[in-house]
Amino acid sequence: MARDIARVRNIGFVAHIDAGKTTVTERVLFYTGRIHRMGEVHDGQATMDWMPQEQERGITITSAVTTCLWKSNEIHIIDTPGHVDFTIEVERSLRVLDGAIMILCGVGGVEAQTETVWHQARKYKVPMIAFVNKLDRLGADFNRVVRQMREHFDLPILPVQIPFYDGPEFKGVIDLIRWCKILWRDDDQGVTYSEFPIDEDMLEEAGVAREKMIETIADLDDTIMEKYISGEDMDEQSLNAAIRRLTINNMAVPVLLGSALRNKGIQPLMDAIVNYLPSPNDIHPVVIHDTVTGEELEITSNPRGPLCVYVFKIYMEEGRRLVYLRVYSGTLKVGSEVYNATRGKTERIARLFRMHAHHKERLDKAVAGDIVATVGLKESITGDTLTEKGHSFVLEPISASKPVISVAVEPKTGGDTLKRLVSATEKLTIEDPTLKVHEDPDTGQLILEGMGELHLEIATERLKSDFGLDINVSKPQVLYCATAEKEAMSEVTFDKKIGEDIHYGKVGLMVIPGQRGGGNTFYIEVSLPADIHDAIRMGLEEACLSDPVHGYEVVDVNVKVVMPELDARTTAIGVKIAAHMALQDALRKAGIVILEPVMEMELLVPEEYVGDVVGDLSSRKADIIGVEPKGQFHEIKARIYLSRTFGYSTDLRSLTKGRGSFTMKFLGFDRL
Repeated sequence: MARDIARVRNIGFVAHIDAGKTTVTERVLFYTGRIHRMGEVHDGQATMDWMPQEQERGITITSAVTTCLWKSNEIHIIDTPGHVDFTIEVERSLRVLDGAIMILCGVGGVEAQTETVWHQARKYKVPMIAFVNKLDRLGADFNRVVRQMREHFDLPILPVQIPFYDGPEFKGVIDLIRWCKILWRDDDQGVTYSEFPIDEDMLEEAGVAREKMIETIADLDDTIMEKYISGEDMDEQSLNAAIRRLTINNMAVPVLLGSALRNKGIQPLMDAIVNYLPSPNDIHPVVIHDTVTGEELEITSNPRGPLCVYVFKIYMEEGRRLVYLRVYSGTLKVGSEVYNATRGKTERIARLFRMHAHHKERLDKAVAGDIVATVGLKESITGDTLTEKGHSFVLEPISASKPVISVAVEPKTGGDTLKRLVSATEKLTIEDPTLKVHEDPDTGQLILEGMGELHLEIATERLKSDFGLDINVSKPQVLYCATAEKEAMSEVTFDKKIGEDIHYGKVGLMVIPGQRGGGNTFYIEVSLPADIHDAIRMGLEEACLSDPVHGYEVVDVNVKVVMPELDARTTAIGVKIAAHMALQDALRKAGIVILEPVMEMELLVPEEYVGDVVGDLSSRKADIIGVEPKGQFHEIKARIYLSRTFGYSTDLRSLTKGRGSFTMKFLGFDRL
C-alpha cells in the first residue's frame, strides 16, 4: 500500500529545563506501543536520555529522534534539551520540524528558556501547541501560566481544555471542544481513560472558558465567525478544522494540559498533534537558493520531486559519523550517490536508518517528509544540503552562537596522546557547531570553547569516556572580546620582497565603534578589481581575530577603507597585508575596550530565602531586574557578568538548603 504522507507528523518537544519534555515523550512512546515499560528521568531510565551523561544527571543533553504510530498516523518525534548550554540542539531540531509542542511547568510557567525556544520556533515559522505540565504539583496554576503566555508571546493563546480538581488533587481535564470531563485510571498507568458529563459546579466556569475560546477562534477564522454570528451550534469537527487552520498558519497556539508524571493528559495531546499540527504536505514550500543564478526558489514535499535533503545533526559513533537527515523532496535510496551542493562534493549513502533514541532500524529508502539517519557521508556537516548531480540549490544554513567560556585541555602523558586529543576534539566540534577548539600559541595547550560550564564539563567527560583519553582540564575561563573606544584613522604602505616576488600595497582606513552586538562591518568605498577587493576584506577579517594590545577577538567595529592606492606594483598579497596592518594600527590609536559576556540569570527560590539570595547577587554586582511570586517560590531575574557566576550552583544550594535552582542565558558583551 502506498504511504499516505498526509498522515505523517514531524514534531518536537521543546521547553525550559525540567518542564517535563522527556517524561511526556516517555508517555507518548508507551501509549503508542513503541515501548512496553515506562522509564523515569530521575531514575536514569528514560528511553530518549540514552547517553551515560544524561542518565547520570537526569537531564537531556542531545536531541534524540524516534518514530511511533497513533491512530494510523506516523509521528516522528525529536526530544530536545532544555538547558541553555545546548540550545544549538533545539535550533537545528526546529530547523527541520513541521510542528512543535512547547511544554510549560504548571508552577514555573513562562521561564527564561521557554522564551528562547518560542523565539527560535517563530524564527523558523514552526506551528506550535502548548502543553501545561505538572498541574499536580503544589503551587501549580493553569490560569496564571496562560496569562504569562499572553504577556510574553506574540500570538493569540487558545486554551482548549481547563483542569479538573477534586479538592486540592488534580484529577483530569475538561475538554472545551468535546464538552466533557476526561478522567484517567491510576491502576493501569493511565492507559484507560473515560469521558463523563461535566459536573454541575464546573458548568459555569467551563461555559465561560468555552465561550472565550469560540470568540477567539471567531475573531481569527471567517468560517467560525459566520457560524457565531448566525447563532449556529459549534460542533467538534468545525472547531477542530478551524483550530488546525489557525495553528498551521501560525495565527494561534492551542493550549492543553495534564501531568505526565501522573499519566494524565497525554492521549488528548496526541490527538491534538494529529488534529492541529501539519503534515509535510501542509507546510509552506521550503525556500532554496540557487548557488549559480542567485535565485530564490520554492520546493514542495514530493517523493517524485528533485532530491532535497538537509543535514541537521552529526553524531560520532565509535569513530564513524552518524548523520541525521530531513528529506524535503525526492527519494533517497541505500547505495545511491548524492551531491553535497554546499561543499561541491559527491558522496554515497551506505545505509539508512530509522532511529529510536540510539537504536537503529534498517531502511531501504527514505522519502519526502522522513527524518532518518545514515552512515557513509564523510564530508557533510550540519547545515549542508544534499541533492543530485546537476542541481545547484542549497537550503539556509544553521547559525551557531558564539562561545563565551573556555578551558585548557592537555594529555597527562606523552606519546601519541596529543594527536589523539586533537583528533577527538575535532570530532566533537563536528558534532556540535557551538563547540570550538584551537591551540594556544604560547602554551601549546588545546583551548576548548563552549556555551557554559555544563557544556564544557560534558565535552571533557566525553573526551575521557568516549575516546579513552587521560587529560588534565583547567578551570573555566571567560572569553573576553575587544572593541574600539573611539574613531581613528591609519594609512599603511607595505612594500617587501616575499620569496622571489615583490609585494606592494597601500591602504588607508578609518575604524568607528559600532553598536554593541552589531558585529563587524567593512565598507570599501571605491570600485576595485575583484581580487584586490577580496584581499583587502580578508586582511581586515584576519586583523579582527586578535586585537593589537591583549590578543582578544575584535567585535562591533565599522571599518571604512577610504584610500586604497593602486599602481602597477600593487599585488593582492600586498594590499591584504597593508589592510591588516592599517586596521591593527587604527585600533591601537582608537584605544581598546575589553568586553565581557553578560548573562541573564533566572532563579527560582523558596520565599524564606529570597533576601539571602538577592543579597548574595548584589555582592556579585548583579543587576536585579525583578522578583515575582510563583506559588510557594519566588522568581528572581538578574543581569550578571559571566565571570561572577563560576561555581554559583554550589553557593545557591548552600543558601537555599538545596531547594533553589537557576538558569542562565547569554545576553551579549558589555564593557569590562
